[in-house]
Amino acid sequence: MNSPKSRSWSHFKSAFNFTVLVASLGYFVDMYDLVLFGIVRVESLTALGVSGDDLATKGVFLLNMQMIGMLVGGIIWGILGDKKGRISVLFGSIALYSIANIANAFVTDVPGYALARFFAGVGLAGELGAAITLVSEILKKESRGYGTTIVASVGIMGSVAAGFIGGHFSWKMAYIFGGLLGLVLLVLRAKMLESGMFKSVQSNLAIKRGDFLSLFTNRGRFLKYLRCILIGLPTWFVVSILIILSPEFAVLLGVEGKVSAGNSIMYTYTGLVVGDLLSGFSSQLLKSRKRIILIFLLLTSVFIGVYLSSSGLTVNTFYALCFILGISIGYWAVFVTIASEQFGTNLRATVTTTVPNFVRGAVVLITLSFTALKSTFGLVGSAYIVGFTTIALALFALYFMEETYHKDLDYFEK
Repeated sequence: MNSPKSRSWSHFKSAFNFTVLVASLGYFVDMYDLVLFGIVRVESLTALGVSGDDLATKGVFLLNMQMIGMLVGGIIWGILGDKKGRISVLFGSIALYSIANIANAFVTDVPGYALARFFAGVGLAGELGAAITLVSEILKKESRGYGTTIVASVGIMGSVAAGFIGGHFSWKMAYIFGGLLGLVLLVLRAKMLESGMFKSVQSNLAIKRGDFLSLFTNRGRFLKYLRCILIGLPTWFVVSILIILSPEFAVLLGVEGKVSAGNSIMYTYTGLVVGDLLSGFSSQLLKSRKRIILIFLLLTSVFIGVYLSSSGLTVNTFYALCFILGISIGYWAVFVTIASEQFGTNLRATVTTTVPNFVRGAVVLITLSFTALKSTFGLVGSAYIVGFTTIALALFALYFMEETYHKDLDYFEK
């Protein structure tokens, strides 16, 4: 009789297949482009003639255009994923963001740059949701946590690659590299097979698929959907406020030396890879998604406090703190997995695609709230308020969530 350890190893090995590999590489390119803008923001805007305070203002504008694109794209690709299939979304989304990525390298003014970032956002919105949905449906329930962890962990390494490429090549070459890498992946996509669960639902014309509005017309379904979104907010608070604005925080916190946003991003996302591996594998070993998310939310709250209360750190120590913060918010794989497991096959792609993009889109609300509070409470004070508000909302949502580790996903929403 197999021991629990040998069974766990067997489930882990079964998560390695062609579909998981290609989905992982697709998310790698997705994260590369998503993070790249933050790294080349100053260089690219300077090349377009932007200077002084406008660098920050125009940078926030472009980031918001990208996030609005992701909100729009999340809805479009999510609905298409349940109506037309998971594979079609993977093809369409990667084709769009690859072309948009290359277009970023040839913009000549800020309005053109904003348009390119918007369409890149629309394309980027489809990759993760479709990949996680497909992987969750093709793997057995004992293995799907490993599969989604592999996708998220390999994908987040794309952000580390963005930090390296963006730091060693021109901003134009960095964008072109990401676009070409995405187009190469389209060749591999041609060999991927559609989810059997989706095919069974697709053949039943009586089942309504991809009905986005149905998430809002039923109170229980809406609250379940809202909870999925809220538990992801702290991740993007850390990235969009503490890490993107790390040079400004470093000055106020008395860091000895100059802190680079690009390096902060690279160290944070390296930590995210470690965190995703730890959280994903731990959720499999403990057979619980909720307990792992709780642990990581508590860790996040601790290290937000450490970050904001530190003083007189060296640059290297500050980067080490960014790395640890990255580990603490590294429950992204489990977060997306639990969202996918909450809903039936006819709504699963819609939910799994829109939830992470609504969390990303919430960056607009987070940054606006932070900016509004900053004039009264200062940079650090407003970060405390906004950061711990996201933590409180996430913990409240998690308390009422269903544990889905053992859940059979072969069902549909009525």
